[in-house]
Amino acid sequence: MNPERKTPERRSRKARRTRDALALAAFELVLDRGLKNVTVEEIAERADVDRRTFSRYFTSKEAAVLDSLRGDGDRINDALRVRPADEPPLTAYRRAVLAWLDDPDAQAWHLRDRIFDLLVLAEQEPTLYAAFHHIRVDAQEDSVAIVADRLGVDPQLDIRPAVTVAAGAGALLAAQAAWARGGHPDSLPRLVGQAFDALSGELLTQLPAGPAPHSTTEGNVTK
Repeated sequence: MNPERKTPERRSRKARRTRDALALAAFELVLDRGLKNVTVEEIAERADVDRRTFSRYFTSKEAAVLDSLRGDGDRINDALRVRPADEPPLTAYRRAVLAWLDDPDAQAWHLRDRIFDLLVLAEQEPTLYAAFHHIRVDAQEDSVAIVADRLGVDPQLDIRPAVTVAAGAGALLAAQAAWARGGHPDSLPRLVGQAFDALSGELLTQLPAGPAPHSTTEGNVTK
């Protein structure tokens, strides 16, 4: 190994360990005591660093708590990149999500300790939910670029990549919300399958159960 590279590499490993320690401290404290009952200073103290060090890695305690979820979008996108080129875009997105759910080397939410509790909390805490939304948006921007590359189009000029990702990510979000509300930690794969089935099935073909309201004529009576 080049001796000149040892110091930067060592610093990089140390920085990663510090970030991970802060994220773990935030995760444990917030799940044990609640978001409002934990301060940034307490997170830093648990990780054995000072307040200034915390600010070098995270903009808020919400960002630190959710740091363990940031890699999930990357793993879904990695799976999306290697889907066969002849798969329709939404099918490729669905199968990328299923690959993430089944990956034995990088466990998905329903297989990781206390992630269910974290996402239940995110449904209840507006600031935590907003921070989670930013993580999703970052991942979805990458997904749009991947789908655009698969289609050979410019995502600034062709709306199909954005529509594909909005639909697929929306299905995953709906499944996650139902999962958090349902109280059954092992039900996520089933709910994801149902959400994607709804996209390609009855929502496209089944008529509503009754007449849809028409706001422009509601209350008017034809004589």
